Amino acid sequence: MLQICPSSSNLSVIFTMIILFTYLFYCLNGYCDSLPRPVYDQQSQFQSKIILNDGHEASAQQLGEYNASQVSIVREQLSDLSNSDAPSNNISIANNFGSKKFPQAIIIGVKKGGTRALLEFLRIHPDVRAVGSEPHFFDRFYDKGLEWYRNLMPRTLEGQITMEKTPSYFITKEAPRRVFSMSRHTKLIVVVRDPVTRAVSDYTQTLSKSPGLPSFQNLAFRNATTGLIDTSWSAVRIGIYAKHLENWLRFFPLSRLLFVSGERLVTDPAGEMGRVQDFLGLKRVVTDKHFYFNQTKGFPCLKKPEGSSRPRCLGKSKGRPHPQIPSEVLLRLRDFYRPFNLKFYQMTGHNFGWD
Repeated sequence: MLQICPSSSNLSVIFTMIILFTYLFYCLNGYCDSLPRPVYDQQSQFQSKIILNDGHEASAQQLGEYNASQVSIVREQLSDLSNSDAPSNNISIANNFGSKKFPQAIIIGVKKGGTRALLEFLRIHPDVRAVGSEPHFFDRFYDKGLEWYRNLMPRTLEGQITMEKTPSYFITKEAPRRVFSMSRHTKLIVVVRDPVTRAVSDYTQTLSKSPGLPSFQNLAFRNATTGLIDTSWSAVRIGIYAKHLENWLRFFPLSRLLFVSGERLVTDPAGEMGRVQDFLGLKRVVTDKHFYFNQTKGFPCLKKPEGSSRPRCLGKSKGRPHPQIPSEVLLRLRDFYRPFNLKFYQMTGHNFGWD
C-alpha cells in the first residue's frame, strides 16, 4: 500500500492556520483589548493626542523628555494654549490639558489706575492664567450668558487660578450683584490712584483719540466761576471711590477685596505684588528681580525674559505726558475729592496719602 506523508511545507501551512484561527477566536471574544501594548505604542498615542488637540506638533525635545517628565510637557502645552486670546471649545480635561473655569479673581478697577500693569506683572506667575483682553461681561455682555463668559477663559490645571480684568466693573451698578450670582467666593482686586491724577490721565487718553476735545477745566466744572464740579463727567465720577465701594460692599465682605496702590505699583512694584500674591494664595514668585525702572516711560518694566531680545514694557498708550492744567483747577478738584478720600480711607482701613 502506498503511504502519503505530509511534507514539511504542508505542516507549516497547517500550523500557521491553527495559530491564525486561534487568534481570531480570542479577538472576537474581546481578549485582544486586554493585551499589554508596547511602550512605544502608548507614547505614539499620547503624541498624536497632542497634535490633534493642541493643533501644533509637539517638539522633539518635548517628546523625548516625556517619560522623564510628563507633567512638565502638559504644563508647557497648557501655557501656550492659555496665553492665547483666541476662544476655544469647552471640552474635557482628558482631551485638552486642563479645564475652563469661571475666574476665581477679577481686577474690577479702576480705569487709568494701573490695572494693565498689574495684570501683566501677574502673568509672570506660573500659577496664574488670565484673559488678555477685557471681557466686559458684567457690564456690557451679560445677556450672552455665563457659558459664553466661561468659554473666554484660558484652560487651567489643578492649583492654577483663572483671572480677568475689566476696570469699568467697579463703577457699574449691576456688576456686584452679577459677580456675586456667579460666585460669592470671587476675589476682587481694585487698583486705585490719586483721583486728581487719575482724572487728568483719563482726560489725556481721551484727548489722544479726540484732539478737538474741550479743555480739562471746561469739562470738569459746571460753573467755572463758582467752582461747581461736574460729577456727571466720567473722568471725575470714577474717582469718587467711596461711593462705588459702597455698592460692592452690599454683596461682598471687605475681606474679599484687595486695594492696590497705583502709586506704589510704580515706586515699589515688588512690594505691592507681594501683597497681591498673598491675597490670591500664591507663592511669592514675582519679586524685585523681575523689574527695572524705565526712566523714559516713568514706570517699571519687566526685565528681559529668557529667549527674548528685549525687556517687556507696556505699550505706547501708557506713560503719555499729561497736558498742562492750571494749578487752581487742580486745587479745586483736590478740595472736592478730599471728603470722599477720607471716607474711602476709613472704609478700607488704609490711608493712601492723596491729601
